[in-house]
Amino acid sequence: MAQENLSVVLHSKGDLRLKQNDCHVLHVDVLLQMHSVGICGSDVHYWQHGRIGDFVLTKPMVLGHEAAGTVVRIGSQVKHLKVGDRVAIEPGVPREMDEFFKSGRYNLSPTIFFCATPPDDGNLCQYYTHSANFCYKLPDNVTFEEGALIEPLSVGIHACRRAGVTIGSSVLICGAGPIGLVCLLVAKAMGASQVVITDLFPDRLAKAKELGADFQVTVSKSDSPQQLAKKVEDLLGVQPQITIECTGAESCLQTAIYGTRSGGVVVLVGLGAEMATVPLINAAVREVDIRGVFRYCNTWPMAIAMLASGKVNVKPLVTHRFPLEQAVQAFKTTRQGLGIKVMLKCDKNDSNP
Repeated sequence: MAQENLSVVLHSKGDLRLKQNDCHVLHVDVLLQMHSVGICGSDVHYWQHGRIGDFVLTKPMVLGHEAAGTVVRIGSQVKHLKVGDRVAIEPGVPREMDEFFKSGRYNLSPTIFFCATPPDDGNLCQYYTHSANFCYKLPDNVTFEEGALIEPLSVGIHACRRAGVTIGSSVLICGAGPIGLVCLLVAKAMGASQVVITDLFPDRLAKAKELGADFQVTVSKSDSPQQLAKKVEDLLGVQPQITIECTGAESCLQTAIYGTRSGGVVVLVGLGAEMATVPLINAAVREVDIRGVFRYCNTWPMAIAMLASGKVNVKPLVTHRFPLEQAVQAFKTTRQGLGIKVMLKCDKNDSNP
């Protein structure tokens, strides 16, 4: 590719660089000029630790997987997109038609390509090539930044689907970071009548209130999981039917189980240590179902419909914006926990949302 392609590349743990990269278009791909890419906690974790669980950085990798851009070239077999289309990118692309693909749960395929998960490059760059089938055209009334935020929003959609959120549901959300907040937005859009959200930080809870949380609980480190569960029950007058755990912290896993109504569902979204001590027998004798969440599948069309209809508003989540050239500063801002979502702007000629 002739034009320059400035990219944010993680060379090794702690070594984040801006450098030029090549990209090539295959028959089923589209070449995108990237516009807006959000920084995820996983991007920062790879930068700081060089690994997440079994995914270990062994060679330089382009970061970024919350993204939207414009089609500038299409492969010969691409029929549903054209040059100039604005698209949101689903970062997980199945490599083979295995049992998980066939059953519609392609996110569980062990060989799936996923942006910015070793060894696969992400899309925090000026130009990026992606499978056309996993690029979704954005309606005119949905901005690039909203398109980029479909990725975290999809985590919320998948979590709420797994939890069975529906009209009248009562929901506890542990953690009011970006993922907790999108779970809140989706739960309310799916009809949850009451949502309680917990966090250590009052400013995050204030944002949750702004986004529609019915109750906010400030967590004290001196609170036991049982005490916190009791606070939630006192607020609602009854235990919630569903708990969506978004922190990965062991104490929050315990709170989620103690705090969920008998016969209810706990969904685990946050990832913490591989081993955790939890009151499993408490869950078993009360028939509290514990369900895992791994990324998402089949969520982009629903997310786009939610945004285009105005049923969900993700715009307040973006609190900081940086040009691509200031990527290191943007990553430092995210690491410090400032604001909610930091957005990198990859098109020098268009810094609009």
